[in-house]
Amino acid sequence: MRTDIITARPSALHASDLAGQLQSLATELGVSRWDLGAACSTDTSVQVDRGEAKQLKGAQRSSITVRAWNSDGLVGITSTSDLSPAGLARALAGASEASTYGNPDDSPGFSPLATAPLAQLEQPISEPRGILELLDTLKQAEAELLGRHPAISTVPYNGLAQRSSQRIYLNSEGACREQQLSTASLYLYARAEEDGRKPRSSGAVRLAYGAEQLDVAGCIEEAAERTIQHLDYAPIATGRYTCVFSPEAFLDLIGAFSGLFNARAVLDGVSLSQRDSLGSQLAVPFLSIHDNGLHPGNIGATSFDGEGTPVARLPLLEGGILRNFLHSEATARAFGVAPTGHAGLGAKVSVGPHWFEIGPAGSTGEQAGAANLDRFSQDGIVWIDSLSALHAGVKASQGSFSLPFDGWLIQGGEARSIEAATVAGDIRAVLKGLVGFEGQAKVTPDGICPLVWVDELSITGDA
Repeated sequence: MRTDIITARPSALHASDLAGQLQSLATELGVSRWDLGAACSTDTSVQVDRGEAKQLKGAQRSSITVRAWNSDGLVGITSTSDLSPAGLARALAGASEASTYGNPDDSPGFSPLATAPLAQLEQPISEPRGILELLDTLKQAEAELLGRHPAISTVPYNGLAQRSSQRIYLNSEGACREQQLSTASLYLYARAEEDGRKPRSSGAVRLAYGAEQLDVAGCIEEAAERTIQHLDYAPIATGRYTCVFSPEAFLDLIGAFSGLFNARAVLDGVSLSQRDSLGSQLAVPFLSIHDNGLHPGNIGATSFDGEGTPVARLPLLEGGILRNFLHSEATARAFGVAPTGHAGLGAKVSVGPHWFEIGPAGSTGEQAGAANLDRFSQDGIVWIDSLSALHAGVKASQGSFSLPFDGWLIQGGEARSIEAATVAGDIRAVLKGLVGFEGQAKVTPDGICPLVWVDELSITGDA
């Protein structure tokens, strides 16, 4: 058993106190323009192995990033975990000194929306549970999952974690953002083995605002069901198939190619989109994709980004047409638009999505593609449940992908697990090859999406 109990100095942050300290220090150092991003968290997590504690971890973490601009408009940046007045003074002085070496061709500024009103999020704060209570809950969950089927021999990957966190953004023009949040997560990944057969694995995850709100029973049920469904497997012939993506799989695929919507990637020349791509038909006319970090299903939603810009629902594709890019202050300035609330904090600010909403553009049959789709109503349908190796099998700047997957081949109204296979294609062809949607949209950790039908994808079976 490994028991890493990591401790750190308590790291509660007070936005107004930090703002006052930074302003006083900036005045002393002659820094007229500065901003600060800060975060602190208290984390507790447990893992088990066949009824015994495998790992118990607790940690308190804090970090501060400070940026300072000089009279030439160049920015310097430093990071620290020292929240004392002396630590803040060193960070600000270091950022001021580093600004001498700032990049004149890419200098971020303050978001013009850093003091705009924020959306009010319904995020109840839950009191953390004791680590031994978490351990007991996870032990019981593991035991129940092991008891669901004789073939389920272990749950090699599992974890129950909780976090209490706080974020702050401040700048010298009066921005003062603060958010507190509590979250909890449960992950169960089972492994099943039968004599003369290959091991099969699958899992499930649940998120909530507190450990007491986690759907433990649902997580056990989903992990068991998905694992058992993969026991009766068979090879699949290489060929081209109509595929049905699970919500999780399709969200993973869109996330891997989110550079399509990323203004930073466009400016850096590593996106499939160009500056003049807005308004172009990128997908079938019944597909819409929004980035909505404020969705009630998004556990861990943030109301502002790293630059203090409010987060809001942003249409990316509407009716298959590219409507917007994700922006930071710097990219928005380059495009002549407003920042969208998708920035990190740094000398060269990163840009990234929050949480995707994917679904039909409207309610009519013409808008929603083929109607009344049912994967069991046709033969030779490949149901892609989960994708693997996204870090290695995706060439985001080229649009191509070749990814191992777990799934089923549907024939004669029955589903049989596929022994091993990869799905390959081009994201642009996928977006224009959608057939339609099946069923109600499902809320997942990465977004909300129904089952998605795509025509004519290349499936390579295990040789």
